Amino acid sequence: MTPSRNLIVFAALNGALAVALGAFAAHGAGPQVKTLLSTGAHYQLAHAVFALACTLWTGGGRWARIAGWLGAAGGLVFSLALAFVALLSLPVMGAVAPIGGLLMIAGWLCLAFAAFRS
Repeated sequence: MTPSRNLIVFAALNGALAVALGAFAAHGAGPQVKTLLSTGAHYQLAHAVFALACTLWTGGGRWARIAGWLGAAGGLVFSLALAFVALLSLPVMGAVAPIGGLLMIAGWLCLAFAAFRS
């Protein structure tokens, strides 16, 4: 598979997981769990779309693809960290969530750099 195709597959699976977590939050989770899962699903889905946009932007080059990977990976790390806190009562995973946030921020900055360079 090409690097772009890999990113599309990763983004699509990320989006599917985000919808599943969001649906569980809406229909099967208690109030405390619902908030964490909804927040994680929101960021994960937004960054799956971000990754797809980075892949489809033909003028962005390598930096746009890097941005897509950072955003999608960050969304996944952030969402899973919150899910582990909520569903498995692993508060230590709360320390992992900011890593996902930093990856998402780095993705946006890489996208800005790609746009500046193009």
